[in-house]
Amino acid sequence: METDIQFDSKYSQVTTEHETIEQWVEDRGGEPATVEATADDGAGILRLQFPDTADDHDELVPVEWDEWFEKFESEDLAFVYQVKTESGNTSRFYKLVDRKTARQHS
Repeated sequence: METDIQFDSKYSQVTTEHETIEQWVEDRGGEPATVEATADDGAGILRLQFPDTADDHDELVPVEWDEWFEKFESEDLAFVYQVKTESGNTSRFYKLVDRKTARQHS
């Protein structure tokens, strides 16, 4: 497994480390989720769900971290995230990207 990679941005970072991702999400009160309509046998499209935000476009269902990371690995994804916003507040910004794309921007 790869270690954290610095992203070519002042505020964003990229990682594939499960512990880093899980800690970032849990520090913000979130949980792993999947888009219900895409979950046939296991996790579908991966998302993160936070308690005080609503995703109007997708019906999200919680999944276990093991299931979420299994899909994360099988899709060869990387996690782009911010720790703080430009103004210094805790950020919830994240994006799941292809690892090859993430390496090109590191």
